Amino acid sequence: MKQAKLLAISPILLLGACTAGSGFSSGPAALPAINVAASGETAPVGTANDDAADDPAVWLNPADPAQSLIVGTDKKAGLYVYGLDGKVRSFLPAGRLNNVDLLPIEGGALVVSSDRNDIANSRIALFRLTPDGELAPLGTVDSGPGEAYGICLQRKPGFVSPQTGGMPRNRVQIVATAYAALKDGTVREVTIYRPSDGAEPAAAIRREWKLASQIEGCVTDPSSGDLYISEEDVGIWGIHAAQYGAQPDRIASVGSDQGLVPDVEGLAFLPREGGTGYLVASSQGDNAYAVLDSDSGHLLGRFRISGGAIGSTEETDGIELAAGNFGSDYPDGLFVAQDGQNAPEAQNFKLVSWKDIKAALGLE
Repeated sequence: MKQAKLLAISPILLLGACTAGSGFSSGPAALPAINVAASGETAPVGTANDDAADDPAVWLNPADPAQSLIVGTDKKAGLYVYGLDGKVRSFLPAGRLNNVDLLPIEGGALVVSSDRNDIANSRIALFRLTPDGELAPLGTVDSGPGEAYGICLQRKPGFVSPQTGGMPRNRVQIVATAYAALKDGTVREVTIYRPSDGAEPAAAIRREWKLASQIEGCVTDPSSGDLYISEEDVGIWGIHAAQYGAQPDRIASVGSDQGLVPDVEGLAFLPREGGTGYLVASSQGDNAYAVLDSDSGHLLGRFRISGGAIGSTEETDGIELAAGNFGSDYPDGLFVAQDGQNAPEAQNFKLVSWKDIKAALGLE
């Protein structure tokens, strides 16, 4: 896989020192976790007897929702593509890829993954996903020094970083804006672009933030462009990414009334009516998932994946919540969660109907 060139620019360092900053606030008392049964699961990843499965991303097939796809990481070996039936469509050996995200493009999806093959220098690996479930490598771009961990893409249409400078003028095509979450608490906003001369994709680091301790999961709001980051032993931070000079504000804390127990791992986002969204977090310490209002941080409900023929999830790392009709089993959206304990098989991913979660929690 050919490494692409990174433009060298000086990022702006913004310290995440706020704990209840403007625009975000804390929520009401914690709620009991309600059991919700999974409707499906994927085949186990290939790495057995190890912590290997980590993070999923979902592509909705607009032509045939029942043929939608799930991309999942085996962080020791590469990327799997699964159908909604849980069967493997393909596997691409690509080494130590930790987290994954994707954006729909014409004829499939752009897939990005945090590349940890060099733990001293983070990279973002790029792939093209086809509707038949094949992945084609597109190269890698650098995301700066440090150990790669989390990754998420900016989903707000037409989003342009308010941080100016660092991009070549003219003759470039912006491919995507990614947020690289490094293990040491660093978050970098990375613009991925393709030169008009057809050269390999390149990248420019536009901004940088630093939280105090280990982070991983991140997700963005497709309406506002806001970025959310999980600091594993602390809570969840929000950044108004569309604003120049934006700084992290803590919107939820572990050990509080917001239903989070360390480690806080994967994050997922689903828009809701009224301009707000459901922000879902993996509360790994108690094998549960907290559903928060994205604007206020108010806890709306907690659930566990348990019971039924499929079984439960424990020690979940990555999660995904995808809007849309995925067929009769998932008519109102699809929730996917990594299962850290799937004995006697290797780790895998569990699939849950968002309709069932909403009904269990009494959500709109």
